[in-house]
Amino acid sequence: MMQAATSTLIRWGILGTGKIARAFAAALQITPDAKLVAVASRSMESAAPFAQEFGAERAHGSYQALADDPEVDVIYIATPHPMHHENALLCLNGGKAVLVEKSFTMNRRQAEEVIALARSKKLFVMEAMWTRFIPAMVEARRIIESGEIGVPANVSADFGFTANFGPEHRVFNPALGGGALLDLGIYPLSMAAFFLGPVTAVQAQAEMTDSGVDMQTVFTLKHQQGGVSACSCSLRSRSPTELTISGTKGYLRLHDRFHNTSTLSVVLVDGNSRSERTVQLPITGNGYTHEAQEVGRCLRAGLIESPVMSHDETLAIMGTLDEIRRQIGLVYSADSAN
Repeated sequence: MMQAATSTLIRWGILGTGKIARAFAAALQITPDAKLVAVASRSMESAAPFAQEFGAERAHGSYQALADDPEVDVIYIATPHPMHHENALLCLNGGKAVLVEKSFTMNRRQAEEVIALARSKKLFVMEAMWTRFIPAMVEARRIIESGEIGVPANVSADFGFTANFGPEHRVFNPALGGGALLDLGIYPLSMAAFFLGPVTAVQAQAEMTDSGVDMQTVFTLKHQQGGVSACSCSLRSRSPTELTISGTKGYLRLHDRFHNTSTLSVVLVDGNSRSERTVQLPITGNGYTHEAQEVGRCLRAGLIESPVMSHDETLAIMGTLDEIRRQIGLVYSADSAN
């Protein structure tokens, strides 16, 4: 049975040594009461320089060695999407708490297996939707719950950039979980659910690439409490990348690059009168420290999930992604796996 962390220091391992792993390692350097103690790659040639650069005591040349490392409390899984399921099961079976980069897995079936194992072993697991923990998003949630913009009923969100990569790049490769939806669309989807609650219906359209993944996707959502959302993601165009929550009295907007913004504005409209205020809430470092701090808080409290990014919500979001993919014809090899 999982116990609350016995000391204030949370000892981290990182599985994978790519771009997102480097960003998270940098964030751990400024995270209170957290220390990167081990890193794993499939080869020591990759793991050793990474460990040296970020001050980790140990480098492992296999993922299994990290899962078995007795000096690690929690492992951040930073591999490509199709590996998350296998890597998470490996770490949980090694008795480790796990933070899994999004998308959590390739489909809901895989997510159910990971979460079921975590629950059976009473080990912490969380989807790394870091945007939910940045200061501007925390304040936006507080403002919405205060009733300042009235009853929230509508979310619009987009995330798009121009992917000037060759066709061999990860984002266009179905074998690596490519496409706009899992990389970018998960942000608008997750944040729409964050503000309006569970999704009960979805309609999607997409433009597909020659490789069979989505170049850009738009989808609308109905929410359990009655609200609706309009979301889009694109690897073809640089969109405003904003998130707007509209209510009966006005709206709240998280500005450009909403997933990592430090600026929000609140606009209230009453008849012909209009008021607007802007709030600045800078992120710390590159922004990833905020989710790392939440993991530490949960581990110290003996929790196996975060109330801000719960197991049930991750499962629901993966289910919605499955339905969007079904509608647009985006199929991955994991969908036919046993």
